[in-house]
Amino acid sequence: MARKRNYLNNRDLLEEIIKSKQQDELTPKALEMLMLLADKCSTKLQYANPDDRQDCIASAYMDLFRYWKSFNPEKSSNAFAYFTEVAKRGFAKGWNSLHPKKYTNTVSINGSVDTDGIYSL
Repeated sequence: MARKRNYLNNRDLLEEIIKSKQQDELTPKALEMLMLLADKCSTKLQYANPDDRQDCIASAYMDLFRYWKSFNPEKSSNAFAYFTEVAKRGFAKGWNSLHPKKYTNTVSINGSVDTDGIYSL
């Protein structure tokens, strides 16, 4: 039985990121790979509104393009894991900006809603 090929190979992504770092800008192929990674990551998440999905993908793109230079190939050779984590955090940032009231109806541990307690229930 033939083994299924992954949609994005870590070795290929690493090579493109190294080329991009040498040129000090993302190569078109690296750009395409990062966008593909974000698109594939978005399929693991569920959204009631398709516009929310597109906004979160855009936020992940923005983080990938903002932080690609922070990847250090001398420290780690796993570019796929690094950029997947950047994309996931980008999705979370996008979601939190769309839906900022994350902790509604909570009460601080000291029993008062008006004060800044240490813990919320």
